[in-house]
Amino acid sequence: MPTTQNKRALSEIETAEYIGMSRSFLRQSRMEGNRENRTPAPPFIKIGRAVRYLKDDLDNWLDSFFRMQHLGQKSVGGEHV
Repeated sequence: MPTTQNKRALSEIETAEYIGMSRSFLRQSRMEGNRENRTPAPPFIKIGRAVRYLKDDLDNWLDSFFRMQHLGQKSVGGEHV
């Protein structure tokens, strides 16, 4: 059985674990779509009745969020000092 690292399309359970969010977040965001003041839904595909999330899409979705720097660290030219 392929591990999550080797798979291209992930199930809802695998996706929730991969992105660190709950399954209910994934379900709710699929049903409600992107709403103001809410975390946008990650892109998904449907194969028949099965919902799948492409790992590349999830990586891009995660990269789209603002990265917080630790308050005590200073950044010079994109590198931590």
